[in-house]
Amino acid sequence: MVSELQRLVDAFGARLGRSIAVDDARLKLLAYNAHTGDVDDARIESVMHRGVSTALVAHVSEQGAAQASDVFTLPPCPRIGITMERVGIPIRYDDALLGYVWLIGSDGPVGDRDVEVLREAAAQAALVLHRGRLGVDVTRSHARELVRDLIAPDQALRTEAGVALVEEEHAVAGPVAVLVAMVGGEEGEPLAEERRLALELAVDHCRRRLPPSRGLALTRPDHALLLTIWPGARSQVIERNAAELAEVLREKLDAELGLGRAACWVGVGGPRPRLTEALSSYEEARRAAEVARITGTLGHVVAHKQLGVYALLGKLTPDQLAEGIHPGLRPLLANPAHRGLVETLRVYLDHAGDAQRAATALHVHRSTLYKRLHRVEQLTGLRLDVGDDRLAAHLGLKTAELHPRLPASTHAPDVVF
Repeated sequence: MVSELQRLVDAFGARLGRSIAVDDARLKLLAYNAHTGDVDDARIESVMHRGVSTALVAHVSEQGAAQASDVFTLPPCPRIGITMERVGIPIRYDDALLGYVWLIGSDGPVGDRDVEVLREAAAQAALVLHRGRLGVDVTRSHARELVRDLIAPDQALRTEAGVALVEEEHAVAGPVAVLVAMVGGEEGEPLAEERRLALELAVDHCRRRLPPSRGLALTRPDHALLLTIWPGARSQVIERNAAELAEVLREKLDAELGLGRAACWVGVGGPRPRLTEALSSYEEARRAAEVARITGTLGHVVAHKQLGVYALLGKLTPDQLAEGIHPGLRPLLANPAHRGLVETLRVYLDHAGDAQRAATALHVHRSTLYKRLHRVEQLTGLRLDVGDDRLAAHLGLKTAELHPRLPASTHAPDVVF
């Protein structure tokens, strides 16, 4: 596609005897010919970096370029490096905006003949970009199908997908690590369209930061994954790079959502030596993101190896989790009237039984803390000065965070001091 555009630009530039450039819809430079006149800082930036500043993008948008249906003029804006007038025309196919063709004012006035040639160039560029977009869409669609197979339960399917991804040059061979991103929503429910789009944009943004064939993306109904490949890298290097990329993903997702950090989480799976073992890393990344979302205490970017006891609990089914909760603790957890006692117990155990530190964290007097803990012992039958009981209580609280829906308690509400 790029070579076709370059031939088009060279041909029309020769016909016009002036500079011509083609951008995509985001003003990324796709092709240009030799400049015949002076250029400004904006054109230099575009050529050097194949992109422009957000301020310049905003300026073009403010001038109504995206809504234009024919030739328009972009006035100078020296503060963002545009010191020369530009004449542009949108490139459209079936009314879809694919990009722009530009002439620069330093080459002289744009006459009627120039305008007609510009329209012809835009029409031909539309065909080239449309064909290219169709090809990219088909290629990406097939790659996504292979990624789905790569994380399927069937081992034979995973093996075939791994071979196909490498043979068709969608991916290179090497160690992998998977990132999973989630956003707020009802558990198990498909995301609203705007949140799904935010996931797609954020994951694709991170995929493009990787070298070609080193990143594969897939958006699912309630989360998105980014499979990263690190040929020749050691596990520690992969973990560090994946963690850094996860932070970028979280920041981009936060920006796309505009809802604040509390609305998104990214899990990082451990490295695996081969592409066909990506499923294990994916499961770890997904579990890490889910636990981070449910507990709300582990942060917004969590590696699976940071889960601690949650890594074990996260492997159990809801029924298995519920069965593992101490029977005396279940009524306490199930009764909303006991929330104050549950929080007191959690803080006390999270502070390793240090009464002074727990009381400080709860902003209560130590005697109040002891009264609440005594009430917990009365209701649960646990003895908090016994190591096994204390462990059972702590595990029960951690388990309840992963399985909040417990049977209703028949116990009467207690009084929280």
